[in-house]
Amino acid sequence: MSTLDTLGRPLRSLRLSVTDRCNLRCHYCMPEDEYVWLPREDVLTFEETVRLADLCGEMGVDRVRLTGGEPLLRRDLCSLVAQLASRPWLTDLALTTNAVLLADAAAELKTAGLGRVTVSLDTVRRDRFVKLARIDALPQVLAGIDAVRRVGFEDLKIDSVITRGDNDDELGDLLEYGRSVGAEVRFIEYMDVGGATHWRPESVFSRAEMLEQLSARYGPISQLPSPPAAPADRFSLPDGLAFGIIASTTQPFCRTCDRARLTADGVLLLCLYAQHGTDLRRPLRAGASRETLLNLLQAVWKGRADRGAEERRSVRDRSSYIPLRVLKRDAHLEMHTRGG
Repeated sequence: MSTLDTLGRPLRSLRLSVTDRCNLRCHYCMPEDEYVWLPREDVLTFEETVRLADLCGEMGVDRVRLTGGEPLLRRDLCSLVAQLASRPWLTDLALTTNAVLLADAAAELKTAGLGRVTVSLDTVRRDRFVKLARIDALPQVLAGIDAVRRVGFEDLKIDSVITRGDNDDELGDLLEYGRSVGAEVRFIEYMDVGGATHWRPESVFSRAEMLEQLSARYGPISQLPSPPAAPADRFSLPDGLAFGIIASTTQPFCRTCDRARLTADGVLLLCLYAQHGTDLRRPLRAGASRETLLNLLQAVWKGRADRGAEERRSVRDRSSYIPLRVLKRDAHLEMHTRGG
């Protein structure tokens, strides 16, 4: 039986961050020049990660997504994929990546048992990619997407964070690119979480504006059914092309959120906006029993009342969520640490 939190939400989805390092410097996640990194000795081994994932499986988790930072920077990631893919409680194993390193890894990931891939891609214009990510790597990303198709991955998704004045004129171009590679594009509203130190309300290009722009280009848009706890609302163009919008800033889905996050060093976070988490690494490495760790996890989830995005929406004079001086003191507050 699933463990329920204070709002009756089950724990079904676990986002496992395997590293806080990234090879891009996207403006909404890592806009600063210097960062405090997690100590390497604190990063969980794959065996430790799987042990904690198994405990979450006992609580009802059946979906796992590997994240970072950039997860493909973690050495021997396919070993972790293979260990997780063998778990009988797991029905969906996915990876979110910026795809810079994906071309060389796609085939091995598929063989190891990875089920799905989501690529973060905010533009299909090379000059704009350099501006937004501060690295000239769009050709590698596109090659990675081609490799995913070639080795036979299905249900490919492309996640695009849309920010006003940066890429809000590119929605149609991203959809057409998605069409050309057989991927479903999901547009994401700009959120004021973690390292989004330059976030301002006026930078948010809302779900309503996205639909208005796409309707003007394509004609009437229809809404499609979505699973109850899915972060994205799904829509269809008149020709049947499906896409999604994750409107966490203007229309949060907190009341149905069934996911938790485990950082690369074993801190359990119950909300993307959470300022504090539960350190599981220390009791794990201190020799805590399965029963002790499971009881801890159950107690933490049962006490969960997080509605971070809803609460942020109600703030009147809203600016970036975490001041830069605070971010520099605690790497766990960074988006690249908590797995976005």
